[in-house]
Amino acid sequence: MTRALVVCCHPLEDSFVAAVRDRVVRGLTDGGAEVRLTDLYAEGFDPAFSATERANHLVVGTDPSIAAHADDLQWCDTLVLVYPTWWSGQPAMLKGWIDRVWVNGVAWTLPEGANRLRPGLRNVRRLVAVTTHGSSKFINMVEGESGKRTLTRSLRTMCHPLARTTWLALYGIDNASDAQRTAFLDRVEQRLSRLA
Repeated sequence: MTRALVVCCHPLEDSFVAAVRDRVVRGLTDGGAEVRLTDLYAEGFDPAFSATERANHLVVGTDPSIAAHADDLQWCDTLVLVYPTWWSGQPAMLKGWIDRVWVNGVAWTLPEGANRLRPGLRNVRRLVAVTTHGSSKFINMVEGESGKRTLTRSLRTMCHPLARTTWLALYGIDNASDAQRTAFLDRVEQRLSRLA
């Protein structure tokens, strides 16, 4: 059975991203997955990577305030990130979750004397991003799609060596019709139901 962790990041509960989140969860559940949902804004997650955390980033040990997040990350085999793309990347809240949760002893280790990180999330075999963009796909390509690169080039390297990535994006959401939005929601639900 697929164990899916869904991490959602949007400050407004009535947003399109909230509707996307609900369809992601429904698709995974209908496909037979066991799902854990983390809504960063709803729980009031603190994204600030503190000076203490930075000073101790090489020390193995999980800050008690993020221990449950670390446990969920180490539990799942599928990680689904649901968020709007702002300024070409993940929102600060989601980036803060990555900074604070993907730490030594959770997402990676650095053995004494080594000069390369060793991946710690071998349990994660699938990474999925479901996101929206205000601008077109062409504009995002020209800008380099840094949010997509974060998923495929940075986060993926800490996961299973054969981890697969899935990128589901609605480009041009600011001008998207209701029909286009509905079609995207349907596509997301169908695609996620096949992952489980």
